[in-house]
Amino acid sequence: MPKKVLKGQVVKKSGDKTYKVMVVYTKRHPKYKKIIHIRKNFLVHSEKDINPGTMVLIEESRRMSKLKHFKIIHVFDNITSSTNA
Repeated sequence: MPKKVLKGQVVKKSGDKTYKVMVVYTKRHPKYKKIIHIRKNFLVHSEKDINPGTMVLIEESRRMSKLKHFKIIHVFDNITSSTNA
């Protein structure tokens, strides 16, 4: 089974090697056809030091703790995202 790969923004540093990443995606309502923006937060493992607001690519991995089962595979440099919608 392929691993999930998601793109998100680092919200905060939650521990020594743990970051909270917000992933935003859109979905169309089945009945009313309105586009809905859905935000999900994931706890992610990374050995690198990353600042909040940085865009990252995360990949599903083995479970590292009760809530942490993603890891950061790529950090995008100098990209600011306006996900305040």
